[in-house]
Parts: sequence; C-alpha cells; structure tokens
Amino acid sequence: MTLVCRDVVVEYASAGYVVRPIDGLDLEVAGGELALLLGSSGCGKTSLLSILAGILTPSRGSVVLDGLELTALSGRDLTAYRRWRVGVVFQSFNLIPSLTAAENVEIPLRAAGRRGRVARARAAELLNRVGLSARRTHRPSELSGGEQQRVAIARALALDPPLLLADEPTAHLDYIQIEGVLRLLQELVDEGRIVVVATHDERMLALADRVVAMSPRPQEPGRQPIELEVAAGQPIFAQGDAPDFVYIVEEGLVELVRRRADGLDEVLVRHGPGEYFGELGPMFGLPRSASARAAAPTRLKGLPLGEFRKRFGRETEGEELPERERPLRGVAARAFQGGGGSHGEM
Repeated sequence: MTLVCRDVVVEYASAGYVVRPIDGLDLEVAGGELALLLGSSGCGKTSLLSILAGILTPSRGSVVLDGLELTALSGRDLTAYRRWRVGVVFQSFNLIPSLTAAENVEIPLRAAGRRGRVARARAAELLNRVGLSARRTHRPSELSGGEQQRVAIARALALDPPLLLADEPTAHLDYIQIEGVLRLLQELVDEGRIVVVATHDERMLALADRVVAMSPRPQEPGRQPIELEVAAGQPIFAQGDAPDFVYIVEEGLVELVRRRADGLDEVLVRHGPGEYFGELGPMFGLPRSASARAAAPTRLKGLPLGEFRKRFGRETEGEELPERERPLRGVAARAFQGGGGSHGEM
C-alpha cells in the first residue's frame, strides 16, 4: 500500500485575487508510515487532507493510492473511495450531539449497509479499542475533548480503511489527553495503515516517518546581507515564494503586484529610494503574498530579518544611520513600535 502525490497544485480565488496554498507538492508514504503535514494556519494542510479524502480536486497534479488515481474518480467510484478506502478525523470532531458515542461510530456502518446487530458489535469493538467501553452510552457533551477525539478516531476506523487522515488531532487537548491520542495513532501506524496528520504541533515530529513542511522555514542564522541590481521589468520575488530577505530600495522603483482572479496583475504599491518591503514574510513565516518587480533600473539591499530589526527596529533608537538607509517618512521605525510598516506587504 502506497500513497503517491506528484506536482499537486491547489489554486482558488479569494477576495478577487488568486491564492495558491499548495504549489507543486510531491509526497510518497508507504503502509505503516505516518506523514506529518507541519505548518501554520492557512498554509494548505487542510486543503491537502481534503484532496486525499476525495473531497477536493486539485487544480493540477496526480494523487494515487495503491494504484488508484483519485483525481480520475467520480460518481459511484468516488463515493466508494470515500466510504471504504479513507477515514477522516476532523479537527472539530464532527460528532452528532444527539447521538451516543456508540451511535456516532455506527453511522458509517449503517450507511454501508451493515445491519443493526453487526453495526453495534463493531462499534462496541472499536470503542473498546480506544478505551471508551464505559462511555459508549454518553453523548458528546458528556465527554471530554480527548474522549470525543477518540470517538472520532473510532468512527473513522469503522470500515477499516487503509488510509487515515487526521486534522489537528492534538488541538484543544491537555497533555494527558494528547498522550492517549498519540499512542493510539502510533498503534494504527504499526498495524500497517497509512496515517497522514495535519498539525502545527511540533511535538508530533517524534512520531513521523515523513515530514512535509507546509510553511516556509525560519531563516538560517548567519545569513549575510546581499546587494542586487535589477533591470526594469525583472522580478525580485513571486507571489507564493518562500520568504528570504527584507528589501530596501537604494535607487530606482519597485512595484508590488498581486494576480487577480481575472488573470490581470494589480499594482498594490510602489516603493522608491529609502523605503523597504517584504518584511512580513520573514517575520511570520508566510509565503510571499504578492510579487515584486522593478519598475525602473533598481539597486536593492536584501537584509536578513535580524539585521533588519537591528537597523530599523527598537534597537536603532538614538543611533545614526547612513543617509541612504534612513526610512523616508519613518515607516520602518513604526513597524516595530506598533505602527503600520510598509503597507504590511509580503
């Protein structure tokens, strides 16, 4: 059993602009392995889980589970895949409040045509497996967060799927509850299943056989400033790129542009000598939210985030900067003193 993703792209329109949270992702996970999708909110983790669950179709790319191409499925074939091949554990559990724990686990069994006695026996077996035999008649409101999570896992396992997907399984749980859920996930991997977990919780790294960093990683320490000379029309970085430097315009003119849903580029702002751009990506580990290009022959300095903070942050109060590195209109100083920064860009 193997799950293979090749060149997966997810692209959609949001607020009139094109957003591409996943761009050319490759992933291969074998049975008996746990793959961790690690990243902050909005990086595409849940989108990828939705693709693997057969809920979302990628804009481009291939997803194959044990020889079955998911992107080619439709109608009854897609329904059969969702029912028999994959189990999903949702972040918010998605338990039906009016049903007991056992009845929640029975739902996929009844939908698959299992008779009452068979469904009840399977639900009892799974609840015993996750340590909740004594809580099978309790409704979700009577269960702790960790217990609800284990009911959700039991429901996802009802039809014994080879692929299990879990979205933020440790969210909202205390450390005792987390330990029980992690132990259960490890047992499921040991049985030969493919388990894919989306999380921002780096404590789960110890469990993972594969780690996919969905958010840009922090800059390496020791990175040195750079100097760039860019011809008119030449790109500096593209929307969706991982962040590297904060850029200061020394000479020339830079445009920040964003691709609209209608395919046209919209110029958001222009920066001239003494102004900076591209600070929020390195600060918060975000992909570039717009593209930057030279609108005229331009000379730039690229600063690592730490160097940028030293030159333009609180540490520079009272210090004298070279004339060409002083921010015009004080925008850089405000970025680290509660002000707006350079239009909040990239």
